[in-house]
Amino acid sequence: MAKMDKKKPEHAPITGFPVRDGELTIGGIKISQLANRVGSTPFYAYDRALISDRVAQMRKYLPANLKLHYAMKANPMPAVVQHMSRLVDGLDLASAGEMAIALDTGMDPALISFAGPGKTVEELSQAIAAGVVINMESFLEMENIARLSQEQGVKAKVAIRVNPDFELKSSGMKMGGGAQQFGVDSEKLPDMLKRLAELGLDFIGFHIFSGSQNLKEDSLLETQEKTLALAVELSKYAPNAPKKVNIGGGFGIPYFPGDTPLDLKILGEGLSRLMTKFHQDLPDTEVVIELGRFMVGESGIYVSKIVDKKTSRGENYLITDGGMHHHLAASGNFGQLIRKNYPVAIGNRMTGGTKEQANIVGCLCTPLDRLGDRMMLPDGEVGDYVVLFQSGAYGLSASPTAFLGHPAPKEVLV
Repeated sequence: MAKMDKKKPEHAPITGFPVRDGELTIGGIKISQLANRVGSTPFYAYDRALISDRVAQMRKYLPANLKLHYAMKANPMPAVVQHMSRLVDGLDLASAGEMAIALDTGMDPALISFAGPGKTVEELSQAIAAGVVINMESFLEMENIARLSQEQGVKAKVAIRVNPDFELKSSGMKMGGGAQQFGVDSEKLPDMLKRLAELGLDFIGFHIFSGSQNLKEDSLLETQEKTLALAVELSKYAPNAPKKVNIGGGFGIPYFPGDTPLDLKILGEGLSRLMTKFHQDLPDTEVVIELGRFMVGESGIYVSKIVDKKTSRGENYLITDGGMHHHLAASGNFGQLIRKNYPVAIGNRMTGGTKEQANIVGCLCTPLDRLGDRMMLPDGEVGDYVVLFQSGAYGLSASPTAFLGHPAPKEVLV
């Protein structure tokens, strides 16, 4: 049996989930009890107290005049969005389906924004009728909005999503700089703003998003300095001073060994300085930060049950009733260049016992269906619960649930 290397932690930091009687708890409920309550495995569980605490920490350290928006694509579960709508200043969405969930919360539509390339005419029409702010991604989209607004007799609320000429360095996924399908190149904004004024749309402001999953405070602040400066420059061409500037997000969470959590105090102090300078030029413009993963990612777990255990040519395999069809990101097939293990535990064996090296795999007929690769874990047995942490964002909704026809997992907010 292999020994653990104490110098190299097996997992990224795991916080917020206490252990009682040797079992992981979430929302104060032991994992075995929660599994019985849900009725079956696999399932996702999200801790509402951890979500609330994360937003409270942001309120404590980030500038008081910085508006917090929740990016629904991170986790669009209706109960999560409903809970979040009571904590944040706005919601950001990326489809008509998400728009329906957002509107069901009762939040003022003017505090909801709709982004994404390739919005259909039907989606644009729905957004105009609902009164949400549309982040325009192209000249054609702007012309379509103007036509639909005239047909409805409604003045559409619009912002322009800007593709800046810089990127968020060290980000897990770049969404700005260079050629992009997202937004309008910043050098084309003067012409677009001129045309927008001719069309008579209600110009709300700019949406400038450069990247995501960044764990470096200096990189984030450098990018936001450029973002706010770009917004000031572009506002010179606008038909009116922007009411809002959405500076995107990019705040990351730790997943892997060596990842260090962001320091909100450092970020808050830096953003405060940047916003003070920004408001010297645009004193009445509201600054919005749009975050998803950072708000909910660490609050969630994915739970599956071991249904088989075997050894193949010296390697141990724990086979679960879950898999990559439920949690594509944990399998390494959602943006990872080199596969790394998410933090994993045997949820009902959190204390004591011997450990062994094992591979955690799902029930799919593909070698890609691997949730843990050669991990040191307690000796798992059939019937035990495998828990994947950092699963509150880009989990179920980012996974190919129809693959091979297995049933979809349940979701609970506890």
